[in-house]
Amino acid sequence: MSWRSHHCPITSPFMPMRPVPSYIQRPDYADHPLGTSLSEQSLKGTSQIKVLSPEEIEGMRVVCKLAREVLDVAAMMVRAGVTTEEIDHAVHLACISRNCYPSPLNYYNFPKSSCTSVNEVICHGIPDRRPLQDGDIVNVDITVYHNGYHGDLNETFYVGEVDEGAIRLVQTTFECLMQAIDEVKPGVRYRELGNIIQKHAQANGFSVVRSYCGHGIHRLFHTAPNVPHYAKNKAVGVMKPGHVFTIEPMICEGGWQDETWPDGWTAVTRDGKRSAQFEHTLLVTETGCEILTRRLEHNGRPHFMF
Repeated sequence: MSWRSHHCPITSPFMPMRPVPSYIQRPDYADHPLGTSLSEQSLKGTSQIKVLSPEEIEGMRVVCKLAREVLDVAAMMVRAGVTTEEIDHAVHLACISRNCYPSPLNYYNFPKSSCTSVNEVICHGIPDRRPLQDGDIVNVDITVYHNGYHGDLNETFYVGEVDEGAIRLVQTTFECLMQAIDEVKPGVRYRELGNIIQKHAQANGFSVVRSYCGHGIHRLFHTAPNVPHYAKNKAVGVMKPGHVFTIEPMICEGGWQDETWPDGWTAVTRDGKRSAQFEHTLLVTETGCEILTRRLEHNGRPHFMF
């Protein structure tokens, strides 16, 4: 899930929030009336990046593997005629069956267990009853909370037969993420990642969203470092072994400018053109990085997905 500093609590016109059994460990915002994370608020404004202990790193490996399993459940459902509400329901059940809390649920009053962003929706799309249509692209963003840690990833999928423009956009977005990951190692400045991403996006005729960025993640859903995806940004911090964070570029066919729907969450391209996104949670190691949310072997993914 991407992060913007100003969330608007909403009154949802959608179905009520789904319950999570009491035996599942919950993050601090789960039962807050405004969905406020007091633990995150207490560190707001700090740029100090936490170095995780070996025990904390193992906790992140476990939760990120679970998050990957949940996204793969969602991926198998993507086809024309299925609603994003149905995908979200499957995500919710997949989280519970793995003793996970779906991290987006009630986070600053977000009403669902995942984000589903279709076509011109950049991020934070709220699952609803619109059936997916042949030719759509849809991003499914999953974060799960398990044993005190959050794991976060997303992918953009094709719905049925898509046009060449969609294929170019989605493939370029995936390449932007992977090229940035290739540069992750101790001593690299976080601000450098945006230079890599924007160079590849622009070379293919696309733009990079500026309002949303990657973020640190561990016991907190969103924390330092801030990881912008555009060039010449002012991000603070240098990568060190034990840092865990996301890279999640949002790449657009047209301009990068965004606006937010009245629901307070759904971010869309201002010009109505399509946007795609991919995300991994990463651990900086002594020599490079470990992709904690990497694909699992033999997950039965249909051929039209990456």
